[in-house]
Amino acid sequence: MSSIPAKRQLPSKEASLFKELLTFYETRQLKKGLKSADQILKKFSEHGETLCMKGLVLTHMGKRDEGIELVKKGVRLDLTSHICWHVFGLIQKGEKNYEEALKSYTQALRFDKENLNILRDAAQLQTQLRLFDALVETRHTLLKIRPTLRQHWIALAVAYHLSGNLSEAHKTLVHYEQTLKNIADYDIEHSETLLYHVSLLEEMGEYSDALTLLDTNSKSRAIVDRTAIMEFRARLLSANNSPEAEHAWRALIEHNPDSYDYYQGHLRNQGLDLESPSPDALSTLLQFSAQLPKATAPRRLALSIAPLSQFHDLVKPYLITHLIKGVPSLFVDIKPLYADPAKRECIERIVEDFLGEFGGPDSVPPPTNDHTPTTYLWTLYFLAQHYSFSPSSLAPSSPSPSPPLNPQKSLSLLSLALAHTPTLPELHTAKARVLKHAGDCVGAARAVNEARLLDGQDRFLNTKTGKYLMRAGCVKEAVEVLGKFTKKDATSPGADLEDMQSSLYLIEEGDAHYRSGKLNLALKKYLAIQKIFNEIEDDQYDFHGYNLRKFTLNIYMKLVKWEDQLRSHPAYVKAALQASRIYITLHDDPSVAAALSSSHYSRGDTAQLTDAEKKAKKKAKKAAQKVQEDPKKGTAAQSANEDKGLEPTVPKDEDPEGLKLVTVTDPLEHAAKLLHPLTTLAKSKEDVEVWVAVYDVAVRRSMCSLSLFN
Repeated sequence: MSSIPAKRQLPSKEASLFKELLTFYETRQLKKGLKSADQILKKFSEHGETLCMKGLVLTHMGKRDEGIELVKKGVRLDLTSHICWHVFGLIQKGEKNYEEALKSYTQALRFDKENLNILRDAAQLQTQLRLFDALVETRHTLLKIRPTLRQHWIALAVAYHLSGNLSEAHKTLVHYEQTLKNIADYDIEHSETLLYHVSLLEEMGEYSDALTLLDTNSKSRAIVDRTAIMEFRARLLSANNSPEAEHAWRALIEHNPDSYDYYQGHLRNQGLDLESPSPDALSTLLQFSAQLPKATAPRRLALSIAPLSQFHDLVKPYLITHLIKGVPSLFVDIKPLYADPAKRECIERIVEDFLGEFGGPDSVPPPTNDHTPTTYLWTLYFLAQHYSFSPSSLAPSSPSPSPPLNPQKSLSLLSLALAHTPTLPELHTAKARVLKHAGDCVGAARAVNEARLLDGQDRFLNTKTGKYLMRAGCVKEAVEVLGKFTKKDATSPGADLEDMQSSLYLIEEGDAHYRSGKLNLALKKYLAIQKIFNEIEDDQYDFHGYNLRKFTLNIYMKLVKWEDQLRSHPAYVKAALQASRIYITLHDDPSVAAALSSSHYSRGDTAQLTDAEKKAKKKAKKAAQKVQEDPKKGTAAQSANEDKGLEPTVPKDEDPEGLKLVTVTDPLEHAAKLLHPLTTLAKSKEDVEVWVAVYDVAVRRSMCSLSLFN
């Protein structure tokens, strides 16, 4: 063991105080810890480890700038102390600077190679940064130090799995399972580990071994998740071409008759596929429909693959039953069938004939023994949606949306339905959709607002109204409506919706400002979307440790894969494309930024505001001041040991109008940074808009090789 450097050594009294300081920090007795640090520094003002610990304590107490300066000073004074580097790493991790934090942890491990806390933190950082080869080495070290800890065995297997070395992951799990003794009954953690092992073997293609492991542990009740056992067993038997597979899939279907995945698995086991319709597949689904009369899934799947000669006889009872029951979502359920024009016409004839049984659309029929008045109402509702259907809605990537089939007839049917039952919100929202498809955004907003007024407690209707008002250009009215479900003490409804990470609100308001030419406000909303996705990416950090502690391994592996595809989410893609277009505009015409800065809405000139707007702005300002003053008032009453964490406080928004965003000196660099994640994600590979935007930015940056990429 190397001797302690002279500058780090402390007399016994101060050494005891330093140990107390570490204990006080671990127990978050911050005030006592600060007192101990000050006592040491009175005599040894340049003791690096004490300076770092004092800086760490001050940072937790909210004195961030002072604390960070002390930490940096402490590191400079003692470059060979693992405590100094560990503390510096904690500060950098709190700032989300994961690369630099990992460098600090690496330095700390040079001087204390077996420190468990540092190794665990380093492993989480390596996972966050996807440095899987280094992660395997770190997990190996942890296992060597503490081989009796179950978590270390599992963590090493997961590290091998993430690095792509499935065979070593399997060997690690086998060794781990051989060391276990006296496992308690219904041990959920052990059950999850075994299911993870089965999943790993399935991924390796070792179906027989996976099935053996599954059957052995399910019979001994070591695996307690019965549904997972049934699903794994059905998949593995199918992969092994076992004759027992059909029974396994049938057992799953009986377990949950409305799961589409189970029917698809059963068909694939028979060599059939819904993507390639065949008489055998249809026959199988019809058999299930007869055996499970209450199940909707087999009847609905049969409609997708039925030939036109059989389609009429199958779809008619399906439609009539749902119309009589009054299922509002029937059209949404049926709509994918409209990809086939012949099937669409067949559905139209059936429902029109059914409406004719009531005497036609021009008369309100009396109730009969066969049909109630609500059946007539839902039939009108379905037909109204049918005639407002736009074929391009089945292909969202279509460059130009096609018009509805017959919006006039749709509105006529809705007028009859509203005359019959004017208090049904679904009728008003359907009318709004018809008007929207027809291009009347203002009329659509008015119609959906009437639906909202019928049920002021319905958050869906409230959100829908705000969305339609945004599209009609009524941004202030939309924010006011959306504010009915936000916190009353928030500085503004928009600020609260942004805090709640409402991407729908941010996208819609950004689009509204973009259409009206307010590029600064639009860019601010689009970049708020980027912040949301950055936060989601950062939030996964805690799960790298949590999921291993709780042994929720299969879910964790799905989380890691999902996070790797995070920015393929439609909200990010839309925001990145729109923001890049704004940046391109600012680059091509720098005078746009100057024009935005001098415009009345950018200055926030109160002379241009109405009395109501002035009042609202004054109220928001008071609320913001109150939020800032409340912490100050409560400081005396709060405990001095209050832990404010290592993460920086959210700074005050100094650019509410987004003017600084449009006056950046390198707009193309910002655009390229936004678009870069989209160039590597699977979902965006075939997105023409993405590659057009990448090309536009690359050409202007004189990066011809990138502009020709893919």
